[in-house]
Amino acid sequence: MPPQLQSQNQSGLRILQGDLSALSPAVKEFVEANVNLCQPDSLHICDGSDEENRAILTQLEEQGMIKKLNKYENCWLARTDPRDVARVESKTVIVTREQRDTVPTPLGGGVSQLGRWMSPEEFDKDMAQRFPGCMKGRTMYVIPFSMGPVGSPLSKIGVELTDSPYVVASMRVMTRMGKSVLSALGTGEFVRCLHSVGCPLPLKKPLVNNWPCNPEQTLIAHIPDRRQIVSFGSGYGGNSLLGKKCFALRIASRIAKEEGWLAEHMLILGVTNPAGEKKYMAAAFPSACGKTNLAMLCPTLPGWKVECVGDDIAWMKFDDQGNLRAINPENGFFGVAPGTSAKTNPNAMETIIKNTVFTNVAETSDGGVYWEGMDQSLPEGVTITSWKNKPWSPKDGEPCAHPNSRFCTPAGQCPIIDPLWESPEGVPIEAIIFGGRRPEGVPLVYEAFSWQHGVFVGAAMRSEATAAAEHKGKVIMHDPFAMRPFFGYNFGQYLSHWLSMADRPGAKLPKIFHVNWFRKSPTAGFLWPGFGDNIRVLDWMFRRINGEAGAMPSAVGYLPCSDSLNLQGLKENVDLNELFSLDQEFWQKEVEDVRKYFTTQVNDDLPNEVARQLELLQHRVKQM
Repeated sequence: MPPQLQSQNQSGLRILQGDLSALSPAVKEFVEANVNLCQPDSLHICDGSDEENRAILTQLEEQGMIKKLNKYENCWLARTDPRDVARVESKTVIVTREQRDTVPTPLGGGVSQLGRWMSPEEFDKDMAQRFPGCMKGRTMYVIPFSMGPVGSPLSKIGVELTDSPYVVASMRVMTRMGKSVLSALGTGEFVRCLHSVGCPLPLKKPLVNNWPCNPEQTLIAHIPDRRQIVSFGSGYGGNSLLGKKCFALRIASRIAKEEGWLAEHMLILGVTNPAGEKKYMAAAFPSACGKTNLAMLCPTLPGWKVECVGDDIAWMKFDDQGNLRAINPENGFFGVAPGTSAKTNPNAMETIIKNTVFTNVAETSDGGVYWEGMDQSLPEGVTITSWKNKPWSPKDGEPCAHPNSRFCTPAGQCPIIDPLWESPEGVPIEAIIFGGRRPEGVPLVYEAFSWQHGVFVGAAMRSEATAAAEHKGKVIMHDPFAMRPFFGYNFGQYLSHWLSMADRPGAKLPKIFHVNWFRKSPTAGFLWPGFGDNIRVLDWMFRRINGEAGAMPSAVGYLPCSDSLNLQGLKENVDLNELFSLDQEFWQKEVEDVRKYFTTQVNDDLPNEVARQLELLQHRVKQM
C-alpha cells in the first residue's frame, strides 16, 4: 500500500506509514502508550517491503549515519560514536520481584557474575528518568518481527518500537519483519520491545559520527514476567536489535523454561558424510572461538559436506517422536568482521558482498571494506580510512577496524545455507558441542559419559576472554554454556532445566562433546590446524553417534582411540600425544577452579547432580 503520508491521528501525531487502527488491540495499546510516553513527532508502521528498505537506507545516508560502499551491491558502512561499540554488560539487567529469580545468591553476598538483577522499583525509577519525551523531534518506527520462520510452531513474535532507522534497516536483515508478521500474530501473544537512542531533538550536544547515543544513560532491561524489553541510550546492535540476544536468549530462555524447551547461544550445522548420510549438530562457543567459522566450515576431507542452519542462536524442542528439533530464530548473521577472511571463512566472505550493513570496519578508497585478518593485499594506490574516520596505515600501532566491528548480512545469501534452514518443524539435533579457547591442558575433543556429565561439561566451560563485551585482556573466564551474559533466569535453575530433559519419556538425547581447537605447544603455536580440518573431529563425532568410532575412557570423558581420527591428507604434522595429553596437575587445578566458581557463584542453587559430577571428575583425576 502507498504510505499514507501525513495522515494524523486524534492526538495530532503524524502517521507517515501504516494504519494504527488496523493493529490488533494489544499492539495498538502498546504503541499508543509509548507514543504518549516518548512523544515522537511521527509514527511509521513498518511493512518490511523493498521500497520501505530503500527509503530507510536513503534517509540514513542523507543523515550521514551510513555511507554507500560502491565496490559492492547495496552495501553500507556505519561508524558509531566510539563510546557505543559493544554490548554493555554492566548496564544490562533482568527485572524480577525476587533477586534469586534472576541470579543465584553468591557466597558471602558478593556480586554475581551470572547476570545483573534490578528491582521493579528501581526499574520504574530509571524508566521515569529516561523515557518521557525521549523521542521528541524523531519518528517512532513500529517493527513487527518474527523470531523463526513466520508461522512455525517453534517461532515467537515481537514488536519493537524504536527511534533509530539504523535499527529498522538491521532488523529487516536479522529477523522476518513487516506485514506478514502482523497477519501471523493476529490477536496472539508478543514480546514488547521498546528502544530509544536517548537523543531527543533539538540536540543538547553535537553528535560524533552523526551517531545518536546517550552512553551515560544506557540501560538494557528485561522484564520476563511481562515479556518486555526496554533499551535506552545505545544504538549498537547487541543493545538495540532487541530480537537478538535480548529476546532470542534472555527472554526466550525464560519462556523455554516455562514451556519445556531450550533457547541457547548455539550455532546449528548439517554434516553429510561421503555416503550421503546427514546429521545436524548444535555447538556453543563463547565469542572469538570461531563459531561462525565452524557454522560455515569448508571441509578438507573429500566427500564431506557442511551446511549452515545458523551461526549464533538455537531454539530446541523435543517433538512427539522424542527428537530434539532446532530452529535458527534469526534471519541474518551479525558476525564479527576482524579475522574473517578467504582463508578462515570463504563462505562468510561470499555472503557479505551484497545487501550488508557493516559497522565500525575500515573503508578502502575504492569503496570497499577492510579489517584486521582479512589477509588481502590492497591494489596499488588504494588507501584505508579507519573506523574512527581517519587516514590509517599499519604503522599507526592501532587496529583499522574496531575489534568488535560487525557485518549484518542476510542468512539466505550464504552459499552453503542448509536447504532446511527455514523448515517450520526444525532440524533433528544428534550432537551438542561445547567448546572454548583453552591454550593449555584441554584436549582437542572428548565425549561426555552421559547427559548428566554433558550438562556438567557445559556448566564448567571456560575460555580466554573476548572483545564482544567490555572485558579487556586475555584471562581465562568462566562462561557456562557460552551463556554467561545471556541467562534470562537463575543459572542454577537453568542447570536443573537442562538435567530435566533426561526425564522426558521417549527423549532421544543427543550425545554431548567438548572441543578445543586452540591448544598451544609451549614452543610452536597451535597444535591443531583448525578451520577446514575441524571436519576430522566432526567425522569422529558422526561415527560415535552411529556407534562406529573407537573411544577410550579418560578422566575427562571418552577420547578418540588411536587411529580413530581420520588424519588422511592432513598437510601439517600433528602431535596427537600432546594434543590429547591430560596433565594431572592441570586437571586438579581445573577441578578446584570449577569448584570455587560453583561454590561462590551458584552456591545453594547448584543442582546436586552437577555437584556429584564434579566429585566424580575429581575422583577420576586423582586416579590418573
